Amino acid sequence: MTASLLLSTDEVPPRERAPVWREWVWRHFGGLESELYGDSDFDGHIAASHAGEVILTRLEANRHRVLRTPQMARRSEADYLKIVAPWQGSAAVTQRGREASVRAGGWTLYDTTADYMVANPERSDHLIVMLPKAQLAVPGLPLGELVARRVGGASGISRVALETMRNTYLELPYMSEAAARGAGELIIQLVRLSLMELAGQETPRTQREALQDRIRRHVAQHLHDPALSIDGIAQALRCSKRHLHNAFAGEEDTLNGYILHQRLTRCIRALEDPANAARPITDIALASGFCNLSHFSRVFREHTGGSPSEFRRQAARR
Repeated sequence: MTASLLLSTDEVPPRERAPVWREWVWRHFGGLESELYGDSDFDGHIAASHAGEVILTRLEANRHRVLRTPQMARRSEADYLKIVAPWQGSAAVTQRGREASVRAGGWTLYDTTADYMVANPERSDHLIVMLPKAQLAVPGLPLGELVARRVGGASGISRVALETMRNTYLELPYMSEAAARGAGELIIQLVRLSLMELAGQETPRTQREALQDRIRRHVAQHLHDPALSIDGIAQALRCSKRHLHNAFAGEEDTLNGYILHQRLTRCIRALEDPANAARPITDIALASGFCNLSHFSRVFREHTGGSPSEFRRQAARR
């Protein structure tokens, strides 16, 4: 067998790479917006193959993020659960009010029938696996509670699933169609077992993730409030500040960093929305909880590489 899809920006003029990449991502992943953090230089590569009903894609690219809105999810014709498993770099999946960050050795799951965002804040080399949702939906398995969770580790069935996904992708060019179909069925079985194990675990890690969920829900509800603070969150959730900090131990961001990131993300989405074209940038920043506009401009530039007004102009051109 050979790869069913090979796409590379190497043969595309630099000026045309960003729009071409967005079109490729839209078509291959069934309606998905792609944003390049305002970068002007970009290169990316997509190689995809089928293992029966399972689609395995290797995606190598500069930093970017992808977004599926509720409207896009409703228009989707195919129902898939997707896995992102980095070989290099990192990915942060946001869905159902949760966010899971993964690096090499881990993976996380998200549902294409609902809205989500995947941020790749550095150059990445990811394996993306698309599995038919119907084949993973078994009685008693709460798939909605398992998306945007970190899966995988040094041992266990999730590690076996990860290695099987990776090895299947690498060996697909040398497999017969029947062997590839069997490998796809094995991947589905191993992922299902991994999710069943995850759903049945009650460990310090899952307890910490439950607290993370409560914190993230509280942050989302009060993000507009400039007075949102760790002291206030601890009081509202009736736990110590130490527990709040421990809940984010090992994450890409501290709790304060997470709040700042969420505020920036809300501002970016508002600036990208054509409906806000005439809305003052100051109003957008204040509505996201920023009370110091010079601080907002500085952190926005650090995050995107440009000013809010430049970002809005670029989004309008796109």
